[in-house]
Amino acid sequence: MKSSHTLYVTRLGLVLGLGLFTACIACSSNRAPAPAENIPAEKKATETEIEATQAVQNQAPITPKAPKAHKAPKGTETSAADKTAPVARGKVYTKPSKAELKKKLTPIQYKVTQKDGTERAFTGAYWDNKAEGLYVDIVSGEPLFSSREKFKSGTGWPSFWKPISDNVVSKEDNSHGWVRTEVRSKYADSHLGHVFDDGPKPTGMRYCINGASLRFIPTAELDKEGYGEYKKLFTDAATKADK
Repeated sequence: MKSSHTLYVTRLGLVLGLGLFTACIACSSNRAPAPAENIPAEKKATETEIEATQAVQNQAPITPKAPKAHKAPKGTETSAADKTAPVARGKVYTKPSKAELKKKLTPIQYKVTQKDGTERAFTGAYWDNKAEGLYVDIVSGEPLFSSREKFKSGTGWPSFWKPISDNVVSKEDNSHGWVRTEVRSKYADSHLGHVFDDGPKPTGMRYCINGASLRFIPTAELDKEGYGEYKKLFTDAATKADK
């Protein structure tokens, strides 16, 4: 009787155990599949940003566009200068110190060249000058204009339809509430005047220059002053005029 009771308990335990195992399998099969990655949303976003940044860094660099430069009036570029003009050999054009300039220049010359001033019309030394020669920067001596490009503008300032070299440079001038094109000397950075597009042919330009910023050298004195190579300009002009 005791052995029968033990067998009965054993069989009952096996049945209950099998039932419990079957129930566990069924529960596991109905459970939702686990996510591939158990990564918080914030971390996923950060990794996405890193990948995007690395992709941009691997691209070829983009060169930023340079700011649009002020365009000077047509004809004021270097091409407007006389490319046939000789270059002064052995000449070094420099700007003296402020103290030296105050000793060398008159008050109006200093005001015009160093303070961007303007001489009164019809008061300068060269507005009505008809002699042949070279006009150089009063500060440095760098050649700027010649008498063969000078014309009568009626403005009261020396006027030229082109410079003889690239020693005349232009820049935008926004003073006095309107836009103009200022011209300065290349080496001494002297204020010379302004250029306008209402001049005669062939360039149509009018370089309106303060006489106080210039020094005039007659053709007869070019050799003595160290500008002998520029005599060619006037010889060529005289030859063309005779033909």
